[in-house]
Formats: sequence, C-alpha cells, structure tokens
Amino acid sequence: MDTRRGFIKTIGTGAAVTAVSLNAPAFGSVLIADQTNEPKAIRIGIIGAENSHSTGFGKMFNIDKKFPGVEVTHIWGETDEFARKTAEAGKIPNIVKDPMEMLGKIDALIVDHRHARFHLEAATPFVKAGIPTFIDKPFCYRVEEGKAFLEMARKAGTPITSFSSIAQSVCTYDTKQQLESLGEINHVVRYGPVDLDSEYGGVFFYGVHILQPLMFMFGEDIQKVKITREGKKGSAALVFKSGLYATLIFKNLAYGWETFVETKKGLVELKSRVPESEPVKIYSDIVEMFRTRMEPRSHQSMLNEVAILEALEKSAINEQWVEVTF
Repeated sequence: MDTRRGFIKTIGTGAAVTAVSLNAPAFGSVLIADQTNEPKAIRIGIIGAENSHSTGFGKMFNIDKKFPGVEVTHIWGETDEFARKTAEAGKIPNIVKDPMEMLGKIDALIVDHRHARFHLEAATPFVKAGIPTFIDKPFCYRVEEGKAFLEMARKAGTPITSFSSIAQSVCTYDTKQQLESLGEINHVVRYGPVDLDSEYGGVFFYGVHILQPLMFMFGEDIQKVKITREGKKGSAALVFKSGLYATLIFKNLAYGWETFVETKKGLVELKSRVPESEPVKIYSDIVEMFRTRMEPRSHQSMLNEVAILEALEKSAINEQWVEVTF
C-alpha cells in the first residue's frame, strides 16, 4: 500500500474498542435511539479527503444541516493539505493524523477514497468495532476481498452499504417503473463518462455510475462482457443470461448519463418523470442505515457489481469476451 495511505493498524483490545460493542445485534436493531425514541445525534467520521465528496458530506451535514442532529465531526486525509481544505470547506471540527483516533468518538463512518482498492482496509477496524459504515462507490476492487470483508461484517453485526448516487435516486426508481409499460425489450444502450485508463482504477472509477443503474433496472444476471476501444474511446457489450443485450458507450467529452431501449415500437429514451428528491435519496438511505442499522442494499448485489467491473477491467486489456464470475 502507498505509504501515505498506510494508516491501518491491527485493532487491539483497548478501551476505545471495548467501548463499542463487538457483538452488536444483527441488522434491524435500533442502537442509535434513546428511550423516548428521539434520535440521538450521530457523529460521523470520514476517512479520505482527496475526493470532493468528502467536502460535500461536510457541507450537507454541517453547513446546510439537511439532517438535523447528524454531523461530520472527524476527518482523516491522504495528505495534511487535503484534510485541511476539506475540514475548512465542510466545517468539520476535528482533523486526525491517524484514523484510529476516531474510535470511540464517532457513531458512523464514511470511507471516501478515490481508488476502491483502499476502501476495505480502511473500514475494517471500525466494522470490527460495530460502527455502521458507508463505503463510497465502488464498494471494493476485488470480489474475493469483498466476500471476506462482508463475512467479517456479518459476524460483527455491523451494517455496511455502498451505492452509486446515480443509481440510488428517486429518478432511477421512477425510470425502472416505466419499463413495465414498454413491453419486450431487446437491447439497452446506456451512455456515461468512463476513463478506461483512470489512475483511480480504470473502469472501476466512473464505470460504477453507468453499470449500477443498468443492474437495478434490468437485473444482475450479466453473463459475459466485452470492451472494444481505440485509445480513450470505447464501448462495452454485456450479455444477460435472459438474452437481453446491453451496450455501454463511454463518454469522454461530456458529463451525464442517458439510457435508450429498443422496443417493438422503436427506440425509446428512458427519462425520469419526477424531480430528484431533496435531500437526494442516497443520503437519506445512508442516514437511515446509520440510525436503524438496517441495510438498504444486499451484500450479494454489491459483490455482483464488483464481479462485473472486474470482468470489464480484464476485457479492457485484451478486448475479448470475459465471463463474469460471481
């Protein structure tokens, strides 16, 4: 691991750890509520300040106060400068030199690295300590590591979730509902920004935003994938076990996501009929999990996503069909 990220130490049996239950009840227990059912304040710690999302969390919780009683109280940054800028912009009161300093001082954790390979190691001590954790997209970099991590989380009784903000939205839910009235769909074409050579994991970095809504709307039974590319330009073909065929077009010049489907009536663009919620659904779902310890997304779905991204990553190298191994 890069030295600047080599912050995780083996969690010991200190007072900071024993102060948080290592045997938290299974998902569904309301552990962040007092006897009057009035929710207690939730103190959030963030690991990772390189990503602009960390500043966004600070502004949303601390400045705009979209969720009264929920505050980002601590942050650790990959560099001192990242941490300082994010803390100032998001009015986050405490910067820690070592993430372990947050143990015993926070009620929930957000892991927000730009590269997914750093996510699980950063989260592990806190998950072992029973602290509900949101891991920014994508959940992790390798399926096998994800399986071991989630098994550990289940044993600890710690709720975990991870989303693409594009997928976990009121707009995407509305778009999915429209599919019921379109009849048979033969082909899906989805457009979105993807840099296959990104230093933050290639297709993993932004590919999750183009992939996860596709999975939500059309299912997760993707059997094989193939990327075709010319430099930074590229596209991917995905074949579902159901026979559905999808094409992903990787945008390089413009931002935003669009989806088209081929039906018996012709090509139809899927557009939401409703405005996005305020606050955006993903953030409401994260806070709800922190409060109730109920996971809003299945572990298997998170692993399926990583498996498909891994297959796409392999195909980006050889431009051959790659079977998805769940």
